[in-house]
Amino acid sequence: MTCNIGKIERIIRGVAGAAVIAWGVMDQNWLGAIGIVLLGTAAIGWCPPYALFGINTGCKTKNN
Repeated sequence: MTCNIGKIERIIRGVAGAAVIAWGVMDQNWLGAIGIVLLGTAAIGWCPPYALFGINTGCKTKNN
C-alpha cells in the first residue's frame, strides 16, 4: 500500500469522519459508522477506490 491521499484531503477526511461519527452517536443512527471509514483512510493515507482507479491526490511515491 502506497500513500494515495494528500495532506489536505487527509485533514478533510479526518474532520468529516469525526463529524459523521458525532452525528451518528447523537442521532443514534448506525450510519455514523461510515465516519470510521473516513477516519481510517485519513489515518493510513490510503484509499482502496483511489488505488483501483489510479487516483493520487498529493502523496509523492517512490516513482516520482
